[in-house]
Amino acid sequence: MTSENSGYTFRHVLRPSAAGQSTLEYLVERFRHSTREEWLARIEAQEVRVNGTIADGAERLKPGGILIWDRPGWEEEEVPSGYEILYRDEVLLAVNKPSGLPTLPGAGFYQNTLLTQVQSAHPTAIPLHRLGRATSGIVLFAYDRKTSAEMTRRWGEVQKEYRTVIQGIATFDSLCIRTPIGLIPHPRLGEIFGASSAGKASRSMVNVLQRSAAGTLCSVEIMTGRPHQIRIHLASVGHPLLGDPVYGSGGGILEAPGLPGDAGYILHAHRMKFRHPALGREISIEAPLPECLR
Repeated sequence: MTSENSGYTFRHVLRPSAAGQSTLEYLVERFRHSTREEWLARIEAQEVRVNGTIADGAERLKPGGILIWDRPGWEEEEVPSGYEILYRDEVLLAVNKPSGLPTLPGAGFYQNTLLTQVQSAHPTAIPLHRLGRATSGIVLFAYDRKTSAEMTRRWGEVQKEYRTVIQGIATFDSLCIRTPIGLIPHPRLGEIFGASSAGKASRSMVNVLQRSAAGTLCSVEIMTGRPHQIRIHLASVGHPLLGDPVYGSGGGILEAPGLPGDAGYILHAHRMKFRHPALGREISIEAPLPECLR
């Protein structure tokens, strides 16, 4: 499905690093998703304002000021439409997200998201977590703020099992990975999460299900929920996800990395178990495996 977006206004409070910088310099340094030429073109099109005045790019900034970008409309990229309801009761909803559909708005997607599709039929649905755009499987929603707060408080108790295919033939049968995850440099985004000795403690349990010349099929249970945890952890032990456009062996990024939302790898949120916040009993939800993992 494709859609035409009417645009939006992005408001940003200038950071201390803005002191003495020109508007153009600050935009290029702070928002590296766009090139210097792209930001200059936006300034020339009068899309950028500083403290309510249209910017010319050369004015000197002060911390605490307000920078606004009036982004014009654009046509959003085509994405899969539709989702499967896996579980539903009075306070919770679980759906099976297809690969290629962003969970939440961002990175150029505002209408073509799972959240938009779900809320069109379930207006009060609140997402409790997110999956990467290329990742398929279970996404859990709460129908009210109380349930959302309770599930968020107990999220560390939720058992989450994924299926994936990794590069190479794994020599281990079972492996607990504890590689810390933190911010590392990225040439286009400035920073991205990756394997970092200065990062936060993280833990994943990997079990090999099948080996072949094409790669190794694994199940992965995550005990922590760091960004891109499975991709980073498997890469950190020398087995990046097959087709991952970002992470290479060791858990750092490839020499010419793509963006985190780029497709190419196979990752599926297969099972989820937790104690129901209202009913008090254990709930087990399973998303059928996609054809590529059967």
